Amino acid sequence: MIDVQALLAALPARIDAIPRAAATRTPDAPALSEGTAEDGRTLSYAALVGEIDRYAALLRGRGVRPGDRVLLVSENCITQVALIFAASTVGAWIVNLNPRLSAPEIDAIQLHCGARLALYTAALSPEAAAHAARAGASSAADTDVMIGPLNEACAPEPVQDDQVAALVYTTGTTGQPKGVMLSHRNLLFVAGVSSRLRGLVPQDRAWGVLPISHVYGLTSVLLGTLSAGACLQLAPRFTPDTMLRAIRDDGLTIVQGVPAMYARLLELAGNARLPSRLRFAYAGGSPLDPDLKRRVEALLGLPLHNGYGLSEAAPTVSQTRLDAPRADTAVGQPIPGVDVRIVDQSGRDLADGEAGELWVRGPNVMRGYYREPLLTAAALRPGGWLNTGDMARRGEDGTLFIVGRTRELIIRSGFNVFPLEVETVLNAHPGVTQSAVVGKAAADGNEEVVAFVQPDPRQAPTVDQLQAWAAERLAPYKRPGRIVLMKALPAAATGKILKNALKEIATTLS
Repeated sequence: MIDVQALLAALPARIDAIPRAAATRTPDAPALSEGTAEDGRTLSYAALVGEIDRYAALLRGRGVRPGDRVLLVSENCITQVALIFAASTVGAWIVNLNPRLSAPEIDAIQLHCGARLALYTAALSPEAAAHAARAGASSAADTDVMIGPLNEACAPEPVQDDQVAALVYTTGTTGQPKGVMLSHRNLLFVAGVSSRLRGLVPQDRAWGVLPISHVYGLTSVLLGTLSAGACLQLAPRFTPDTMLRAIRDDGLTIVQGVPAMYARLLELAGNARLPSRLRFAYAGGSPLDPDLKRRVEALLGLPLHNGYGLSEAAPTVSQTRLDAPRADTAVGQPIPGVDVRIVDQSGRDLADGEAGELWVRGPNVMRGYYREPLLTAAALRPGGWLNTGDMARRGEDGTLFIVGRTRELIIRSGFNVFPLEVETVLNAHPGVTQSAVVGKAAADGNEEVVAFVQPDPRQAPTVDQLQAWAAERLAPYKRPGRIVLMKALPAAATGKILKNALKEIATTLS
């Protein structure tokens, strides 16, 4: 049992205290590794702190002050991690961006946050190098970093007790970029709880392929792993081959990913049991369907735990417990210290078993959206509650089940269609790797159910076969009016399917 009050009372002021504490306890223990056994490198906790201090001096020397925003365009690497903690040391807000974002996306975020300085790990990422060249960045001596021009117009934000550590932008899945202000306390709380719920120990080795530019990779994977003094094996981007090798050959004990990653792994590995040293596997970031869960568990030989979160909650809200794995796809009970409500459209609490909007309250809830008071007021409700915008129901034991997104609900012939229910049916077909369902406005004011399907190339079904499969398992109003086969569904760097892009495609279908 986690003593939440004791945990909160013991939280340090800033996230860079995590590696510093580990360096004091076990200075020679491995903290981070990257690359292969032949050409990679491993950094101890003492060496990591040395890198953090070196980069903190670089930032100060380039004019970065407490309350400034520092833009960091980087894929997962040791330099990126050191820069994140260096920004914390200086008291600046880190704005992590994946270099695979387009130039207009990065420009919009840089303008919105008013970054004092932009950093690029150009030596480690061709995409970051391209962004650096476009920005007129120059190399910093004896580093892997390129630095853009100083923004003299940047005004530092006032330093507060609940200081912001990271500004996490949700662009890519939500249209216009929104900067989620996450405090050091938000991140440290979730990292501490996550580490304890996974039972992490210094001997653990976790896989770090989830982008650290995303809150899941930043908080649960990076900060949670280092909180335990364990080692994080960094990978710049996902491929099924690298995931297979990491699990089979690299001595991993912890693997975390989104369901799409596990689906791709199954395509490559087949159904044979995969030998490994894993003791814990976790899926999050998007809905997990029952068939995928069953097949992954058979492949890995251990339970696939599940959870739920969002950027605005830093991100974890709930997860299944290590000592109580579930056979269903529930997202578990709220983590210790977090309260939840299931409410109707008027904000009235609903009974267990009824589906409604999920509201969350706790030390994980964001400070708000940067420079967006109206959006903040719409999301943060009186009493400290965050309206997640997700639909959920609660079991008698307090376990949560995610039904779908409020804004993704499809109204067809007066009936509510939750895309997740249709996706679960399609994903259960043996020839489907993953699917995504969206609504398309029809001329009569109705909505058509459109399904985009990524088939397994080894046994790809036809559209007619999928329609027949759905007809046997779904009520008529839930069945897709259109099924579109795609070689790969559009996805963010995290692997999360970009439904906005699919909705745009759906509007072009005749």
